[in-house]
This record gives sequence, C-alpha cells and structure tokens, in this order.
Amino acid sequence: MKLSLPRNAVLGGSLAVVAALALSACGAAPDNASTTTKDGKSAATAASAADFGGMDALVKAAKKEGSLHIIAVPRDWANYGAIIDAFQKKYGIKIQDESPDGSSQDEINAVTSRKGQDRAPDVLDLGSSFALSAAQQGLLAPYKVASFGDIPAGQKDPQARWYNDYGGYISIGCDAKRVKECPTTFKDLLKPQYKGQVALNGNPTKSGSAFGGVYAAALANGGSFGDIQPGLDFFAKLKKSGNYTPVESTPATVEKGETPISIDWDYLNAGYADEFKSKGLDWKVVVPSDGQYAQYYSQAITKDAPHPAAARLWQEFLYSTEGQNLWLKGYARPALMTSMESAGTLDKTAAAKLPQVTGSASFPTEAEQSKAKTVIAQGWGKAVSG
Repeated sequence: MKLSLPRNAVLGGSLAVVAALALSACGAAPDNASTTTKDGKSAATAASAADFGGMDALVKAAKKEGSLHIIAVPRDWANYGAIIDAFQKKYGIKIQDESPDGSSQDEINAVTSRKGQDRAPDVLDLGSSFALSAAQQGLLAPYKVASFGDIPAGQKDPQARWYNDYGGYISIGCDAKRVKECPTTFKDLLKPQYKGQVALNGNPTKSGSAFGGVYAAALANGGSFGDIQPGLDFFAKLKKSGNYTPVESTPATVEKGETPISIDWDYLNAGYADEFKSKGLDWKVVVPSDGQYAQYYSQAITKDAPHPAAARLWQEFLYSTEGQNLWLKGYARPALMTSMESAGTLDKTAAAKLPQVTGSASFPTEAEQSKAKTVIAQGWGKAVSG
C-alpha cells in the first residue's frame, strides 16, 4: 500500500508512523470482551463468520465496536476512497485511516511497535512479499471470508492468514505533453531523450509497486521469477545513463513535471489519466511488452486487532461482489474476477476499461518472492547510488 503521496513514501511514511506511535504510546490494551457472544464465541479468534455465529452476529458485534483502524491506504489508490465510503455508509462503522502515504513496511512496523495498544492497525493491505513476511513473523490472524474458496489457490495462504485481493500489471505512465515520444518498453527507457525523467513509485525495499517495477525490469532483461538480479542491473544502467530520477512519483510530482515518466501499477496510472485529464495533462499508459509482470496486494487481519469483529467484517465486504466490483471501477483486477465473470456478477463496463495486456498472468512462488526481496534489500542502494 502508497500514494496520494506515495504509499511507498519511505521517509514520509516512516516519520508519520513514528509520530503516531508517540501519540498512541499511552493507549490502553483493547478490550475484546465486548465482541464475545453469550455462548463464549470470540471475534478475536473466529476463523470465519460461521465460526462466530454467522454474518448477522458478526455485523452486530462490529457495529458495537463502531470503529476500524486502517493504515497506509490512500483514497486515490485503486478506488479506496469509494470503498471506504461504501463500508461506512453500509454499516455505520467509522474508519480511521492513518498515514495514507505510508508503505507496506510501515504497516508491519506499526503492528510490531503497537502490540497491545488500542491504536494498533486492525487490518493490513500489503504488497504480496510483505504479506509473506508478516505471516512468517506471526502477526496475522487466520480468517476465511465467505468467498475464500473462489480465490485461486496460488493467490492465498493455505492457513488463510492472508489472501490476494486486487492487482494489476506494472505499466509505464507518460506525460505526452512533456515527452515527445512516450516509451512503450523497458528497452525504450534507456534512450538518451529520457534523461532525468524515469521514476519509480517508491523504494523497492519498502514499496510493493516499486518492487514490482524491478521484477518487471528483470523479466524484460533475461531474468525470471527466480532471478531478479537483471532488474537491479537494469536500474543501475538507467541510473548511470542519467535517465533514472530518485524522485518518487506521485500525482503531485507528475503534475509539476518532476516525474514525466512513471513505472507503476497500471490501475494507478490509469486512474491518474482520468484525474489529470481535467487538469490539462495527457497521461498515456502502456503495459510494456517486454516486461509483463502482474501482482496483487494482499489483505490480512492483525492477530491482536483492537476491533476484531470490524476487521473481519471489513474483509467480508472487500471480498463481496460489491467490494470486488469497486476495485474494478478503480482499474484494478479483483482476485475473484474469474469466478465473478462465470457467475455473471462482474461489472462488464468497468472490466472493458482495463489497460490491455496479451496472454495470461503468472506469479512468483513464496520462495521466489522471498529470494527476490533479499536480493533487492542487499543490492538496491548500490544499484542507484552515486
């Protein structure tokens, strides 16, 4: 999760979390007794709605809690604003959205630093590699939404500690009024006319979208899911050529002309195209043919969520037909897209507006992602320094 100002914002997001930690240090430990049913069923340990007595019981308990704490979720990221508003209107539960410009790593840091505090995040929206890390650290609560069985096997944790929700392809966004000829491939990005113009949406050691950008560059340069090093080598070459700019792209930097070419998820670039049109910018979006990399963001409930019933109800909403179609309206491909298409519940109008790609997406395994994350952590600074 990143942007409005980047959900990948490294320094800004980290400082926001530190500041919030200082303010919440005195918070009392959450009292989950209010969401324990008369027969002793606790929302904090419920592994499904049925486990808690059904959806009606879950809704009642969540409304009693009355609040949900989310973090690092920008309203202009994949239609999150509309999703938050729809949930609040439907259930009357207030959503507290903290540090919208934070990164996936900031989310994990907030969970570990605020354990037992009432300001700890209830739920997480993480880049897939960060979801794996959070699960390995024992930070997540297993919970199966009603539609869990329809989520593709490769897109969920067998223990239901996390599962993918929405995603898309790495794309190249370009300000056609400032860039004479927009690049359409990673190879193009090395051309001398793009000097100082190519940016990432964040730092790949902390940001899911920037991590995806390096992975896509690897695939475009002879790498594979198991070998991300060519991606690092590409950015080192891009830096040496003078084309790479360390300015992290956001809607603000694009509007100012600071990052006229941005490597980012297609749903973000496509959303910006709509947003910028009214401001006189001509933002072009293309999925590079030489580096098609698709990935999803994952949802999870924190193990010690202060509002355990609301956290579980939030997940049920996100994986409902309503929630999944709201992602689609934000140009993101929902995890349940295939099953919804078969069931006839997919918003066909929204689906027709998605950026075009050829072929079907494949995804790295947990082991491949973990290896890639280690390689990025060890080599990114060296690749773009100097």
